[in-house]
Amino acid sequence: MSEQPLSRVTLFVAAGLAAVLVAGVIIASQVLGGSESDEAAPTTTTSQAPRTGPLALAGVDAPDANAPECAKLVGALPAKLPSKGDELARLPLADPAPPAAAAWAGDRGEPVVLRCGLPKPEHAPTESLREISSAISKVKWLLVEGEGASTWYTVDRPVYVALTIPDDAGTGVVQEMSETIAKVLPVT
Repeated sequence: MSEQPLSRVTLFVAAGLAAVLVAGVIIASQVLGGSESDEAAPTTTTSQAPRTGPLALAGVDAPDANAPECAKLVGALPAKLPSKGDELARLPLADPAPPAAAAWAGDRGEPVVLRCGLPKPEHAPTESLREISSAISKVKWLLVEGEGASTWYTVDRPVYVALTIPDDAGTGVVQEMSETIAKVLPVT
């Protein structure tokens, strides 16, 4: 069978259909979604509403929360914590508040939460501990990183303390809390 060349009419019809298809795509994009020159629409982030009222904290397993060391620590906690040039104010906790717990935050954003009297944190023997030096002594912490926040656990005091810090809070929080813990709780 021999191949016959396409006729001029067939070529013009094919070119015309292609042009109509391209024109249809351009018109549809104009009608449904803008033009080629449009830039991506700016995204807006929704900020949290200003914080009002006491903060509700869920209870966690804290078998030593009523220990005298936790009472001493909670009584010595600062009213404010430094956070990247700002100050986080201590928040009232909603009833029923878990024992030996405290929280700090700004007007918006996630709070910093301290809990005292927790069980010994599980960690592999090869995990490295972080030492934060204070004017009094060093405090050894186990850092457990999470999504959006990290939790620091004291591992060298008579009670275990957990300090959960949002990623955007900076390092001033753990430094200030190391000072407070070093003053109040002896090294074990």
